[in-house]
Amino acid sequence: MTTVHTHDALIAGAQQADDTSPLRGTRELFSLPEGVIYLDGNSLGALPRAVPPVVDAVMHRQWGERLIRSWNEADWWGAQTRVGDRVGRLVGAAPGQVVVTDSTSVNLFKAVIGAARLRPGRTVVLTDPDSFPTDLYMTESAASLAGLEVRRVHPRDAVTAVAEVGDALALVSYSSIDYRTGELWDLRAITAAAHDVGALACWDLCHSAGVVEVDLDAGGADLAVGCGYKYLNGGPGAPAFLYVASRHQDDFDQPLTGWQGHAHPFAMRPDYEPAPGITRARVGTPPLLSLLALEAALTAYDGLSPADVRAASLSVTGAFIDALDALGVDLPLATPREPERRGSQVSLRHPQAFAVVQALIVRGFIGDFREPDIIRLGFAPLYVTHVDAVRAAMHVKEVLDGHEFERPEFAERGAVT
Repeated sequence: MTTVHTHDALIAGAQQADDTSPLRGTRELFSLPEGVIYLDGNSLGALPRAVPPVVDAVMHRQWGERLIRSWNEADWWGAQTRVGDRVGRLVGAAPGQVVVTDSTSVNLFKAVIGAARLRPGRTVVLTDPDSFPTDLYMTESAASLAGLEVRRVHPRDAVTAVAEVGDALALVSYSSIDYRTGELWDLRAITAAAHDVGALACWDLCHSAGVVEVDLDAGGADLAVGCGYKYLNGGPGAPAFLYVASRHQDDFDQPLTGWQGHAHPFAMRPDYEPAPGITRARVGTPPLLSLLALEAALTAYDGLSPADVRAASLSVTGAFIDALDALGVDLPLATPREPERRGSQVSLRHPQAFAVVQALIVRGFIGDFREPDIIRLGFAPLYVTHVDAVRAAMHVKEVLDGHEFERPEFAERGAVT
């Protein structure tokens, strides 16, 4: 079969998959530049069309005209838990267990300290040595303050390590997905092992919320954190979320005792009394513009089930991998081929990965790079189609075959890589 026929066949098959996708039409909910294939939604989600009019109304009507009255009239005060319940629906958490607040780093700090206080006398935390750096930094910092020892154990070895540590274990804290390779870990198994020895489990959902059926409640998670600006499309700097299972909330003693987590915040009492429920995980005044932008962004998921989103994600990533194979692209996959073992990204390895990504960006195909040799491509299924996936594979082949990545300008790095 000629190259032209191969391309035509791939595009035709992708178009048929798009026409029958449970997410067909959702791309129209997003504002995307013409001619751009955006595969970096696992770093910063695309802009939902619902967001600008809401932010405009918040700025000009709620803030500009109603001023401080909007704390009551527009329920600014309730936004952190209201939006938390919206996120909860996407991650399998019943209402009243998720609050949108602060950053992932800050929420992880709360979770580790809170877990240590829920399991006094225990001395060990297990976490992944390949976690996103902020997870490692914050876990080490919180553990140091709580008098805990952090042991870095790969997720594949975590169940065995849990049994070896036994009743000294306070917490296992793992990411749902490897941020570089896109490999999906079995956090349910790690959680069950932790519970068998009386320990707790915290899940980092930054790379799975909005694209994977997480099922926090059904999976037995005790705590979880995640960000709002990746697949949830809340915009740069969007606030993160914290999940505390309802069974732990009465005893969850988080260390950042700000006034908005007080049981009676407007009584202005000098002594701290934690609020009931998930509200006690709040700290200070949230960034309302970002928080309400995230609330508007989440409407893109209205009418969609997490199962349908997951099915579309696997179908689109599978289409990309199949297209690479059909085109004869000879790059090693860092991402597992088995659907049940991958998130919503596909990562490729190349010794000049940074330059390859820059060459692709010039073509209007936006992915990103991770050290040392990862071409990381995030497939946000609400706006990345099967046709996009096939065209992306074609771009990869052309950049490699034409040695475009060898151009000197593609080796120059900015402050953000």
